[in-house]
Amino acid sequence: MTRRNIFLRVAGFFVMAAVACSCSLMQKLEKPVQKEAVLPTDKEQIITDRVTKTYTPEELSRGVVKGDWAIESVYGKQAIGETAPYLRFEAAEKRIYGNNGCNTINASYQYNPADSTLSFSNIISTMMACGKEGITDYEVNNALNATRYYKWELKGSEYWLWLLDENHAEVMALMHQNFSFLNGAWKVVAINEEPTNSEDMQLVFDVDEHKIHGNTGCNILNGTFETDFGSANSISFQAIGLTRMACPDASRETQFVVALEDAAHARPISADRVLLLDNDGSVVLTLVREKLHQNL
Repeated sequence: MTRRNIFLRVAGFFVMAAVACSCSLMQKLEKPVQKEAVLPTDKEQIITDRVTKTYTPEELSRGVVKGDWAIESVYGKQAIGETAPYLRFEAAEKRIYGNNGCNTINASYQYNPADSTLSFSNIISTMMACGKEGITDYEVNNALNATRYYKWELKGSEYWLWLLDENHAEVMALMHQNFSFLNGAWKVVAINEEPTNSEDMQLVFDVDEHKIHGNTGCNILNGTFETDFGSANSISFQAIGLTRMACPDASRETQFVVALEDAAHARPISADRVLLLDNDGSVVLTLVREKLHQNL
């Protein structure tokens, strides 16, 4: 046998082996891969690691000005505009953003807790035509221009901020809108004041992103929520979506979702207990902070 024939036979062997291997591999690849779908557990849901906080007496004593405030009155008149008037103090930027009852506004601000001085500058406003009922955009802007001092205090469970002119006369009263107490994971212990008797029913709030995650006791829940400056701690849940597992007690899950849709206000009872109420003031959901997240 010539050297050329030996080379051809060897080459043919490797080609056949490669084809056989390829066919075997193709057969393996063509087999459908079967994997059981696994839903995330409660603890695999978003874990909010922000520290749950609100204004503290220590911050109050230092005169810290920050966060969201609903405008309650201007020059003694109830603050009712075409839209709910409010101010948002962004401490890092030293700017405010908000609405004067009709137009969007923003401005720079400076304050000094040592002498309780506060002033606004470079006030910018959109130019929509506004109605004359309640306060007007002019009155809000005028009050901001007139502000020279401030004072604030804790009244019951609500924080109030007063803006004062150069004679220390009140030009504006604001109430703090605070939802940071909701941050983190909560166990749903009651629906319409009836105990759930479920270890798995849970809601997790991300206040900065305005998102909720959770578990109905059977299905995974996701959604968003909006806050309203028209009244204290007003909240509404939207775009609620669920996974589609069959549940042993579907009626309980339905009650949970309906309660979320009916919720209109969030009321903190303590650092570890929150009530969600409907527009009539009835408690629709009772939440207790998950122990896993209490020290975050």
